[in-house]
Amino acid sequence: MTSSWMLVAGALFATMGVFAKFLAPYFTGAELSLYRSLIAFVTIGGFVLIKRKSIRTPFWRSHFWRGVTGTISLIGYFYAITKLPLATAITLNYTSPIFLTILSTILLKQKFRPRLVFAILLGFVGVALLLRPTFEGQQAYAGIIGLASGFFAACAYVNVKKLGEAGEPEWRVVFYFAVIGSVGSAIFQALTVHDFHPMNGLNAAYFLALGLAATVAQLAMTRAYHSGNMLVVGAFAYSTIIFASLAGIVFFDEVLPPIAWLGMAIIVVSGFLAKRADKKLAATVTEDV
Repeated sequence: MTSSWMLVAGALFATMGVFAKFLAPYFTGAELSLYRSLIAFVTIGGFVLIKRKSIRTPFWRSHFWRGVTGTISLIGYFYAITKLPLATAITLNYTSPIFLTILSTILLKQKFRPRLVFAILLGFVGVALLLRPTFEGQQAYAGIIGLASGFFAACAYVNVKKLGEAGEPEWRVVFYFAVIGSVGSAIFQALTVHDFHPMNGLNAAYFLALGLAATVAQLAMTRAYHSGNMLVVGAFAYSTIIFASLAGIVFFDEVLPPIAWLGMAIIVVSGFLAKRADKKLAATVTEDV
């Protein structure tokens, strides 16, 4: 079930990336992060009001750090999209599972599973073959920012896992992330750019689609991290790359060379390897209990 939730999240995160690329020429990374977070806030806030849910939580520190690291990652990711080709930006952001492997072992003291780590590293090899990122001239700075977004995404996922283990529901995790993301992105935009760019009807529609896709993807991703091993979820996160590549063919008439299809095949194999390793891990955990 973990893999199913992550595949849903992957498809929707790819959709978010496509709409972000459409909007990239007109808005900054902080503005993209702001509007994406605001839509998530309105959506989840409406759910809270209708269902009369309580947003009180004793885990505010974890929510705070999840929100801060997630917002930094999101701004960096969108900034990379505005400055780099979409393929390059996604590649850099999806280094997060590699960072996640290290953080999970050090901070959460998860058992070191060489086969699972191998599956994640193999997946990243597939990503590299598929997207073939390159840096030219002034793109180096944006590349560093994109890589940093992958690191901070891993930090955010660690806190998502902690909140899941503490029993926090998915909607509350996403709600606080939306609040912190909205405030943090607005402050960043005001301090760095000062002005906000005007929006027309078409851009508003794109933002709505981006925000809704991101919100549902966030819920699915949070459920995956709550219910499964973090390293397995990290491996299946590569499915976003496959969905994004297919979207490129459909919407942008992109023709993938044979090496790209090889990369996609390697990513799929890494997902199967991770799923197989997860079953062994589950059995080991049962024996320990």
